[in-house]
Amino acid sequence: MGTRYSSLREFYPFYLSEHADVNCRRLHFVGTTGVIAMIVLSIVQANPMWLLATPLMGYGFAWIGHFGFEKNRPATFQYPLYSLISDWIMYRDILIGRVSLVR
Repeated sequence: MGTRYSSLREFYPFYLSEHADVNCRRLHFVGTTGVIAMIVLSIVQANPMWLLATPLMGYGFAWIGHFGFEKNRPATFQYPLYSLISDWIMYRDILIGRVSLVR
């Protein structure tokens, strides 16, 4: 990863290329959905302790996808903010059908 990205618009295509394997994308989707569930649970139960599970939920599933299926190093290590934002963009793109969860 020698390229330096100066904008999210520039970074997002690279981010998608690092998620070419459908299983990796599925695991990201599950993890991000889990993060949303943990946030909702924290609010509904008025218990912020659920928020402690959000990093494990989000990164746990994502990293299994990267190390187990993509066989690459998560971009979050070099581009933490762009990667976090791009994960939410990819989640939206999956929901609206721009990014597929099928082969």
